[in-house]
Amino acid sequence: MHQLMVSADIFRGRYRQGFDRPLPLEAGRPLPYTIDLHQQFYRFRRGHRLMVQVQSSWFPMYDRNPQRFVPNIFLADSADYVTQRHCVSQSSGAASYLTFGVLP
Repeated sequence: MHQLMVSADIFRGRYRQGFDRPLPLEAGRPLPYTIDLHQQFYRFRRGHRLMVQVQSSWFPMYDRNPQRFVPNIFLADSADYVTQRHCVSQSSGAASYLTFGVLP
């Protein structure tokens, strides 16, 4: 089986409402995210499967995520680095999903 990474961008949840307004995430509450793959254009033929990975950190390839809202993650104290559980929702009315545009 061949796997190809289509997009590998880092998007910090704190900027989900805009890059000018960092906001903390609310634990246990599903939140909408729109990830624009505007620079990508792939054709997925019948039978192809997609895999989506949601991660809270790319450490050590990128910086560590403290898992606690701090004004600047690069100035986080050791106490700000806590264990966190991340969920992909399957509950009715709040199920996680992906949408794709289809071109003719």
